[in-house]
Amino acid sequence: MTLTTLDPRTALVVVDLQKGIVGLPLAHPIEPVIGHVRTLADAFRARALPVVLVNVAGAAPGRTEQRRPASPRPEGWTDLVPELDQQPDDIVVTKRTWGAFASTDLESQLRARGVTQVVIAGVATGTGVEATARQAYESGFNVTLAIDAMTDGRVEAHDYSIRSIFPRLGETGTSADIMALLPAIEGS
Repeated sequence: MTLTTLDPRTALVVVDLQKGIVGLPLAHPIEPVIGHVRTLADAFRARALPVVLVNVAGAAPGRTEQRRPASPRPEGWTDLVPELDQQPDDIVVTKRTWGAFASTDLESQLRARGVTQVVIAGVATGTGVEATARQAYESGFNVTLAIDAMTDGRVEAHDYSIRSIFPRLGETGTSADIMALLPAIEGS
C-alpha cells in the first residue's frame, strides 16, 4: 500500500537498535538503517512528536525448538546505539518478548500522549519489528513501516515481512516518504 498520510499525533517506535543486536550478521548494512532512523527521530523530536526507543533484555518464557542465545548477555548488550542520540523526552521501553507492546506499558504511554499512529523501524524485520507492528495494529493504532529503516538477520525474512505481512498491517514507505508527510503535521 502506498503511504498516504500521518496522523497529527504519530509516534516513532524504534525496535532493538542496541549494541548487542547491531553487531550480529544482518541482511543489509546497519549504518544506512541507523542513518534513516536517526533522520526520522530528529524530525519527530523537532515537531515534539514522541520517539520510542525499545531494547530487548531477555526472552519470553517457554520452550522452543530453536536454541536461544546464552544468558547472561555480555556487558552493554542492551545499550541503545549512541547514534540514536537518546533525548530526555524519549520514551524508553525494555521488552522481554518480540513485540514492544506485550508485557510493557507502551500502549498506555502512547494513549496518554494522544497517539493514534505509529511509524515503526529497527531490527529485526521478521521478528521484533513485525511483532511490534502486529501488536500496534491489534491495539487499534494506524501503522506505518519505514522499510529502508529496518533489516533482519535473514534476507528472506526481511523480504517476506515487507512483501506479505506489512501491507496487511498498515502502510509502507521509505524514510523519505515519511519525511515528506511530516510537514503536514508540523506544530503538533
